[in-house]
Amino acid sequence: MRKLFTAAAVYLGLGLFAGLFYREFTRAMDFTEQTQLNTLHTHLFVLGTFFFLIALGLDKAFNFSSLKGFSGWFVLHNVGIVWTIGFMVANGIVHVVSGPEAWGAMYAGMAGIGHIILTVSFIQFFVLLNKALKKEESARRAAA
Repeated sequence: MRKLFTAAAVYLGLGLFAGLFYREFTRAMDFTEQTQLNTLHTHLFVLGTFFFLIALGLDKAFNFSSLKGFSGWFVLHNVGIVWTIGFMVANGIVHVVSGPEAWGAMYAGMAGIGHIILTVSFIQFFVLLNKALKKEESARRAAA
């Protein structure tokens, strides 16, 4: 459970910093167009902070962190977030500094890998949660 709380807290700090970075970097560069930098803080809050807080509550109720596969899922989800956010930062900075045409298809494809990792992570999360629910149901039936 501590891992989930720590992850939520770290992503909260990163999300707050990302909002500040977006505002100050685009202001310093006198940039007024839309860029991926303006969605960084939302992605960090939702995929990191809020998701891990929800997972923390679910873990308190169903103890899914004790299941085999939890650590692998936890690492995979964090890798997916960091990969996705890293490419969003790179895309946003390139867009502000060099224009949108400087971000090629290869980089867009690399950024898409982060979304694939997150998709696998979400599927893995639901599999773990389902196992935890079944384990809880079995324990309740055995106690009755």
